[in-house]
Formats: sequence, C-alpha cells, structure tokens
Amino acid sequence: MSQRQPSPSPRRRSVLRGSLAVPAALAVPASAGAAPSLALSGRPKAGWGVQAGDVSAHSGLVWVRSDRPARMVVETSATESFRNPRRWQGPLLGPDTDFTGTTRLRGLPAGEQIHYRVLLADPEDPRRTGKPVGGTFRTTPRGRRQDVRFLWSGDIAGQGWGINPDRGGYRVFEEMRRRDPDFFLCSGDNIYADGPILPSVTLPDGTVWRNVTTEEKSKVAESLAEFRGAFRYNLLDENLRRFNAQVPSIVQWDDHEVHNNWYPGQILDDARYTEKNTDVLAGRSLRAFSEYFPVSTLAPGDEDGRVYRVLRHGPLLDVFVLDMRSYRNANSPGRQTDDATGILGARQLAWLKRELSRSRAVWKVIASDMPLGIVVPDGRVNFEAVAQGDPGAPLGRELQIAELLRHIKHGRITGTLWLTADVHYTSAQHYDPSRAAFKDFAPFWEFVSGPLAAGGFPATKLDGTFGPEQKFLKAPGRANTSPAETPQYFGEIDIDGGSGELTVRLRQEGGGVLFTQVLQPGRVGQ
Repeated sequence: MSQRQPSPSPRRRSVLRGSLAVPAALAVPASAGAAPSLALSGRPKAGWGVQAGDVSAHSGLVWVRSDRPARMVVETSATESFRNPRRWQGPLLGPDTDFTGTTRLRGLPAGEQIHYRVLLADPEDPRRTGKPVGGTFRTTPRGRRQDVRFLWSGDIAGQGWGINPDRGGYRVFEEMRRRDPDFFLCSGDNIYADGPILPSVTLPDGTVWRNVTTEEKSKVAESLAEFRGAFRYNLLDENLRRFNAQVPSIVQWDDHEVHNNWYPGQILDDARYTEKNTDVLAGRSLRAFSEYFPVSTLAPGDEDGRVYRVLRHGPLLDVFVLDMRSYRNANSPGRQTDDATGILGARQLAWLKRELSRSRAVWKVIASDMPLGIVVPDGRVNFEAVAQGDPGAPLGRELQIAELLRHIKHGRITGTLWLTADVHYTSAQHYDPSRAAFKDFAPFWEFVSGPLAAGGFPATKLDGTFGPEQKFLKAPGRANTSPAETPQYFGEIDIDGGSGELTVRLRQEGGGVLFTQVLQPGRVGQ
C-alpha cells in the first residue's frame, strides 16, 4: 500500500503559512466567553478560524464565526494565489446564530485540492471587509485510483481536562494534522456540556493541571448561550483551529453534548441543573451543534434536521453516520424480548438498511457513536449502549442490531466495519458467529479510539451475544486519568486506490502505532 507523507503537501504550504501561522489572523478575542458586540469599531474579524465539513465530489460546507454582524463571503480557487477566484455569497451573520454561518459550495471539481478563504463584510458597506481567513480541503475522487486516508476519534474537554497552556493545548490535533488526512470523523462527545472546566486540578503526583477557562464553562450548560459557549470553548485552542483549516470534518454527537447517558424523555436527577427536562436541553444543544459545525443535514433549509446521514467518498468508501442518542428508548436492564425502538429508532434503522443496500462502495464504514459489544453501564442495573452483559440470545437493544446484522448478511453487503469512541480507551474487536449466541450474521470488525482530550478509563467487559473477541486493548488501570498521565488516542484508515486494501491503525499521541489490521476488499470474515 502506498504511504502518504505525514506532513502538509507542497500545494498546501502557502495557504497554511498565509492563514494559519499568522497569530493576528487567528487571535481569539479577549472576551472569549462573551457574545460579540453589536457596535464595534474597525472591520469584522474571524478569530475563531474556519472549518469545512461534509465534503463530497462536487460540494462542501464552509463555516466561520464573526466578532460582530457581517456578511459571509467565500472565495475558492484551484491555486494558492487566488488568481481568478470563484465567489460565493454567504449568509448574514448575526445574534440569531451566535454570529456563526455556513456556506454550501456547489459545482466543485472532483478529486481536487480546493483552496478557500472567508471574508467578512460590513453589512452597511460591503467594501469594508476583514482580513481573509483561509483553509483548504480535497474533494472526493470520482475514480478509485486515488488513495483515501481518514482519521477518527472523539471525546474532547471531558472530565474537567480542558485546554492546558503548559502542555501546548490540544497537541494531538497538530499531530493528526500532520498525518494529512482527507477528512476527520469525530465520533461524538465533541463537548462535555455537563462537565465544568475549573482553573486548575491537582494530579495524584501533586503537580497541577491548569486549564484555560471561560464563564460559560464554569458550570453545566443549560441555556442556549451556555451550550454555545461550550462549543466555542474548544476553538480557543490554536491546534484545533489549525487542524480545522486543513482537514474537513464529519461530525456526529453522543451523550455529553447534552448530559451523561441522556435519552429522550428523561427527567434529570442532578442537583446542578435547574432545567431537568433533557428534551429541552437536547433541543438547545442541537441548535448550538448545528451553529458550530458544518453538517449538511442540519444546514439552513434542510427539511429533516437530523444528525444521521451518509457521506460518499468516491467508489472506495461510504461513511454511514449514526445517531444512537436522539431516537433511543430509555436506558434499562435491557432484557426486553421485543424492542422496535432500540437504540436507533425504527425510522433510522430502515434508512440504514436501505442505504447500505444501495451502496456500491468497496468499503462501508458504520460510524457509531457507541460500541456494540462493550458493556457500558448506566448506574447499578441499567445499560447505556447496546450490550447488557447477558451473553445469550439478543434482548433489548441487541434485537435491533441483530436485525441489522442479519440484513447485511442476507443482502450480501460486503466491506462493512464499525468505528466508534465513547469508552475512553482504544481496542479492536472481531465479531464472529462461530463464537456467538446469535449466529445469523457475517463476521465483521469494530475499532474503538479516543479520547482526544479527556480522562482515560479502565476497560469494561465484552458481551458474548455477537461473539466478539478482543484482538487489542490499551486502557488505564484507574478511572479518569488525565491526558498528562495517559496518552490520547486516534485511529487511522488508509485505503489503497489500486488494490482496495484497507489498513486500520490505532495510534496514540506521540506518534506510536499500537495496533494494525489489514482488510481485503470483497471478503467476509476477515
């Protein structure tokens, strides 16, 4: 398999020098936690950087946030010189979206490097524009000869471990940027709305972890302003802003965007909250989520307003992004013998089965925000994910997964693999009917990575219903180890454009490859 150099390609370097390495261009406003003023002097500024997301062969979304009301304008070019740029008129940014905005770019050339820059114009005088902030991304290829590389992980600013200036902030994002991926899949827990960030934490060895703090992150998020502040917090990190400008994202959500282990209809038993209704909190969080990430199915004008979707990355890859949070039933002991709602809901399950059957991609990545066979407890008797510790026939939410796995087998759908995060350690599980209580499925792999900037936790047990065998595991021995004590983890997928061979690497901060698995296209039970 061909190996891509783990540094920005030459055609990217000028734009990166021009828009990322200049501190003034990305300087975060001093009032980082506050909403922009409606009456500021000077020109609009985009101190929070830019991001691209949900990129396809001919389209992509570009995001920005202004420090005041402004008109978003995007210019694209095939070259770094921006000679003969194409101009895209974006939305008017104002307080209704927390001064954020997304512009959808259409009609782009397939398989090409797209250079873009965002200008913010004074609504009263379009000639008055702020300093452009630039980024770049690759559109997906039309043919299968081009290699594909992407990264995945999740869990950012969790358990009180925020941006530590003594460690250089979220250093793992700079390491991932240098891998030069085509895109990054964030598997959920982009924020910890239920986890305040304190100025300092004393570690077990007596040293002190220091955090960058903001007003919104000093308490749990309840109001829309506090959720917006929680999403904004991570953009204080220069490494993340630099990463966002170079690597487009595919983003999903999980529980901590709202509250630990939440489900629809739940009434919180948490003294920190005055608003106890998770449906209210989830609505506010989803609005802020849609404002702070470029997600195609949450963009203005989209009728569905959902997180689950499929992103097609040329003939080699389709990514099926799941939402295991919004449509689930209540967490329970999981022993039901009939469960039509499950963890996906009936409509999402039908969508997933239909789209998998339609897919002609060599590889079909199922981006799951929760693992399948890892037991994730919720209190003493309830369970949070799919598995509930009973290794026998499928019960509860396992019934829905069994239905999906049966559909994949009988539909002769090849090339499926599951990627997830959530549990704050890294592992690889191979599922095989020969070891399982439920046998009507084809073998497959599940790979777990994360956290990116959160506490590490010990491994939990596997549930034998679908016959998982853990081929690799790395986890700390105690709960909530800090990023200073335990490496942060991310996963990497390389697909060879010639052979179609797919290589999974589980990596840790610092550059080490912990585990490698090579999969061959068109085969079952690898």
